Amino acid sequence: MLSRYLLAPLVPFALLLAGEKPMTFLDVLQVRTVSDGTLSRDGKWFAYSVSSLDWKAGKRFTDLHLTETATGARRQLTFTADKNETDPAFSPDGQWLAFLSDREGGAKQVYLLALGGGEARKISDVAGGVTSFAWRPDGKHLALLGGRDDQRQIYLWETGAAGYAKQARKHATPVASFRWAPDSSAIYFTAPDEINALERRRMELKFDVRIVDTPKAPLHLWELPLPVNEARRLTSGAEFSVTAFQAAEKGGWIAFTGADPDRHNTDIASQQADAFLVHAPTGKLERLTKNSVREGVPVVSPDGKWVAMTAPDDFQYFRRQRVYVRSTAGGEWRKAPGNNWDHEVSQPEWSRDGAKLYFDTGVSTSRNVFAIDAASGAIQQLTDRPGSLTATYHRDTDQFILSATDAMHPNDYYIAPAGAAGQLNRWKKMSEANPQISEFALGATETVRWKSTDGVMVEGVLVKPTGYERGKRYPLIVQVHGGPASATLAGFAGNMGSYHHVFAAGGYVVLAPNYRGSTNYGEKFRAQIAGDYFRQGYEDIMAGVDWLIAQGLVDPERMGYMGWSAGGHWSNWTLTHTDRFKAISSGAGAMNWISMYAQNDSQFNREHYFSGKPYDNWDNWWSQSPLKYIRNAKTPTLIHVGHDDPRVPRPQSEELHMALKKLGVPTEFIVYPRMGHGLTEPRFQMVKMVAEYNWFEKWIKGKEKWFDWKELVESVQ
Repeated sequence: MLSRYLLAPLVPFALLLAGEKPMTFLDVLQVRTVSDGTLSRDGKWFAYSVSSLDWKAGKRFTDLHLTETATGARRQLTFTADKNETDPAFSPDGQWLAFLSDREGGAKQVYLLALGGGEARKISDVAGGVTSFAWRPDGKHLALLGGRDDQRQIYLWETGAAGYAKQARKHATPVASFRWAPDSSAIYFTAPDEINALERRRMELKFDVRIVDTPKAPLHLWELPLPVNEARRLTSGAEFSVTAFQAAEKGGWIAFTGADPDRHNTDIASQQADAFLVHAPTGKLERLTKNSVREGVPVVSPDGKWVAMTAPDDFQYFRRQRVYVRSTAGGEWRKAPGNNWDHEVSQPEWSRDGAKLYFDTGVSTSRNVFAIDAASGAIQQLTDRPGSLTATYHRDTDQFILSATDAMHPNDYYIAPAGAAGQLNRWKKMSEANPQISEFALGATETVRWKSTDGVMVEGVLVKPTGYERGKRYPLIVQVHGGPASATLAGFAGNMGSYHHVFAAGGYVVLAPNYRGSTNYGEKFRAQIAGDYFRQGYEDIMAGVDWLIAQGLVDPERMGYMGWSAGGHWSNWTLTHTDRFKAISSGAGAMNWISMYAQNDSQFNREHYFSGKPYDNWDNWWSQSPLKYIRNAKTPTLIHVGHDDPRVPRPQSEELHMALKKLGVPTEFIVYPRMGHGLTEPRFQMVKMVAEYNWFEKWIKGKEKWFDWKELVESVQ
């Protein structure tokens, strides 16, 4: 049985509302997540997957659910306790639901379930498993991509046929990705021009040394006509490698992005993919951009006459994202929206009539849906809901599929008419993944604003303790988001990084500030830290702390600070610039920007933030490294890092830990095996939360016990 220590802090009963209970660490991990939401072509059915935690097994497993849209009646479709079903896709006639599953053990295969009832039928048996699949638009076939990485090919299953899917014409090299032509006449796919067969052989023979930046052949576009015939090449050469593509409904256009395939330019290539347009019937290729920024995957209008893409304003790196529109026949780009709207545009989708481009983006502490008039560039906000939502446009029914969360509710799916998305009474709820949340006493959450040291208004999300009493001062936890080009939204805080309601149950105030460098507050706000990375963001955060103290809400003698990634960077800077906090938790944080430049997998954006390469601007890089100021550190610090983190590699945390040990500052260091920049295993997520929370309990509240492995080990017996 799980102990009280493992589950949650002790909370005086008087602080709990009647019939409610405090949220625990295990409750956080047991928040179910919804994904893969999809609507049938006729709009009658909605399918989605729900991922649930099996704590004893230490894994998450996924099942499929189905909702009748007219009535809202929901039912679970699959019940494989220790297996996974994902990626549901309705047949065009709405009679069948295809999905991926590992229910028979081994790699995932494609299964088919009749919506009228019956058992699921397996329709693929590919060695190495299936990675993706898609229905032919006319419903006559289902295509799938399967096989081991170096042998992956396209397979076809004829609707209603007996037996398994059969391999289509074998391509000379492994297929990387595919899409159906909207008119069902062909399959478009990407594949490299050559494959290094010796590479696999040397691995099998244990000559498995890793060659850094191994040369790779560029990926190119091909067309496989149906009935299956010879594949036809659509792109070629060493100038670019196709990274993503979309096929237009009309006109025969394929829009794609292509990156530099140079083996030594991998970081630059990820930031500088250009846009292209190829006319499949004629093979005519047009390069739409050639610059040093990254464009989004172009999308062609339903009538085939217009192409739109996202790119930084005026095609300058780190500017706000805009939409650019022009004729597929050529001509000048039109930029939208205008300069009077200072927010980002995400990857857009064309409306059914081609008159609008839909997208969702963050403004302040919420994310909502917007539309751009394709002709005038005028922008319109379609939803105005606190929290966060992402939207997918369903062209067949002219509706949005919305994944929405707010401070009191985890993500669930809704559908809403595109023309009435702002009317919440027109939303239909498709999922109810976490009914247990209503049982918990959650901390009241609000967006707060304060004035920073330079007079600029800064926002953040504030969570008050359960049973909050006006006039009483509480201990504070400052929880700093990563990025830094990101933002804390007023959605449900239910993960190992933002478990605000556990802190609220323990009597803490939590402040999650959107400091300088954050998104959602305009281009200047986000870009201001370039060249002077920490100073203003740190002052923004500390001004927020001082504002809470002035409000009489926070006890200045009982404060803690935590963050992961960029939040870890700021934790390390705060550690070396103030002793006002009683405890700090630093997750995957940078200490020495000079050494990290070569250690990590992303140099391009570092050069932007720190004004060039360290070899050319050494003093600036060192002056913004927390290690330079490490002798100022006095605060007990808990350090976390993934053993195999490529983004903020382990040596950064080792530099911090060694320095604190040598300086006699209390510290503990947790390294999570097999983990990269985030922690994906539930056991490790639990360790992180329990250790972190109790580190604050020890140093802020004086609790003797910090961490007890016996409690965790017994929890899974």
